[in-house]
Parts: sequence; structure tokens; C-alpha cells
Amino acid sequence: MGRRNKGRKVDGILLLNKPGGVTSNGILQRIKRLYGAAKAGHTGALDPLATGLLPLTFGEATKFSQHLLDSDKRYQTTAKLGIRTDSSDADGEVVETKAVPDFTEADIQLLLDEHFTGEIEQVPSMYSALKFNGQPLYKLARKGIQVEVKPRRVTIFDIQILAIREDEIDLEVHCSKGTYIRSIVEDLGLLLGCGAHVSMLHRLDAGPYKASMMIDVEKLEAIAELNEPPEMIQHKLDALLLPAWTALGDTPAVNLSAKEAALIGNGQKIVWTGSEMPAPIVRLFNGETEQFLGIAELTDEKRLIPKRLIAN
Repeated sequence: MGRRNKGRKVDGILLLNKPGGVTSNGILQRIKRLYGAAKAGHTGALDPLATGLLPLTFGEATKFSQHLLDSDKRYQTTAKLGIRTDSSDADGEVVETKAVPDFTEADIQLLLDEHFTGEIEQVPSMYSALKFNGQPLYKLARKGIQVEVKPRRVTIFDIQILAIREDEIDLEVHCSKGTYIRSIVEDLGLLLGCGAHVSMLHRLDAGPYKASMMIDVEKLEAIAELNEPPEMIQHKLDALLLPAWTALGDTPAVNLSAKEAALIGNGQKIVWTGSEMPAPIVRLFNGETEQFLGIAELTDEKRLIPKRLIAN
């Protein structure tokens, strides 16, 4: 029996504009099939309700997913006042309704400044993807199982009011990894005394990637449906991928000689001959071919220790 083809080798990062109504894994599998890729992953799930920037990593780029998971994010969200749901978003069941009190923009800004700026403590929703004994909380919640969820410290770098309507507030939030926008909206509703839930959530930025760089699913599917040879279609799809090293943001780059690159590629430590110490972690490139090699630790003893390398 012949060996089953499990997909082609595809390397790079696709900045997908995730549509609403689908899970992050669901849309990942859809795009993975479209590319015919052997290996793919996403870098931090968005709720089915949520839309926006979802970086997908292919092949060797999956080795650097953690850098995007750990990166800062920026979101736009709409808080629907007067209605609480069990999941703190519009996909949940309504658990309480209350009249929305009169308030001004200054009232809301004061609450945001006092309670949702800087380092804050959050209790993640039971409907989050956070795991408890290996199980995502949302799976336990759907079974009616409640567990104690420990608070976590996150940082809100900036939170701005974009618009206010009678029972809705549009916000833009720039935050650290692990921040739950649903928890911010839920807590804001409690402070107002009327409750609230997320009716819209859109991720704008993730680490070094911005909203203007996103690609719609429709564009990818239109390319895949072109009446052209498969090799041409694959080439057009691959042209939309960013290099794996872009996930590393402003991590300093170090160029190596061909000999040094060969040593690093074999997992060996080398002596750093540069005059300055750029950072504890650096991106490595072959200075002659401009080929990305991976990342290394630069020690105080001026040694480069390979940490995660690309298989070229």
C-alpha cells in the first residue's frame, strides 16, 4: 500500500481576518485544507463570536507561535448594557436583565481609569479556553460543572471610549497577553449596576501584526477557485504568507558567516564576535544568503546558544 500524502510543505504566517460564527480551530482546519498544508496552527484562539486578526502558522513557523501567544493585543468591543449572560457574550443564555441607568461619557471614563487601566486582576470566565486539569473551562461550563477559577494579573496599556449609545459602549483596548475582554465588559456592567455582555469583539493587532495586514477568507477561496494549474494557485496562496521571523517582532537580528551558520545549524555554540550585546535572545541569519536560521540565546560570556532552529 502506498504512503498516504499528508499534505505539502508550507512555511510562513498567514494573517487571517477571522469571520464570526466559527471557532478558531474550525477556520484553521478550513485554511489548512485550502493550502493543502502538512502542518499548521493558530496563535491564540478567538471566541466564535469574535472576528479579526488570527495569525496562522504553517510548517517551520509553528516553532515561533509562542512569541505571538505572549504578545500584546489590541481589540475593539461593544458592551451591551442591561443584559447579563452566562458566558458574558452574545452567544450565552440571558441570566439577568436590568434597567440601564443614566450616565455620561465622563462617568464611564472615570470607571475605566480607576478600574481598568494599568495592572489589574481578572477572574477568567468559565466560558474561556483556559484549562482546568487539562479540560477547557468552556467544556466544563457546558456540562454544568463549576470550578474555582483563580484570578490572574494582566495589564491594560490603554482603554478608550470610541462611541456611546443608549445601551451600548464601544471600546478599544490595548492589553497584555491573557486579558479577557469579556471580563472587562462584565465588570464594567457590574460597576454600572445594570450588567453587560460583549455583543461584538474584533481583534485589531497581535504583536507586530496590524489590522491593515489581514487577509479575508473570501480572498483565499477566490484564489483557490481560479481556473489555473494547481501549481500556479499554490504559488499565489504562498505569496500571501509572511516569513516566520516576522513573528519575533523587534527581536534583534544577528548575521552570521557561512561557517558560523553551519555550526549553529548543527546545534553547536559559537562565540559572538560583535562589539555590542544586542539582547538575550536574537534572530539568526546567514549573512551571505540572508536565510533565516532561527533564534539563539546570547549569554554574558558572548556565546550564541541555539534555542530554536529552522529546518532548511
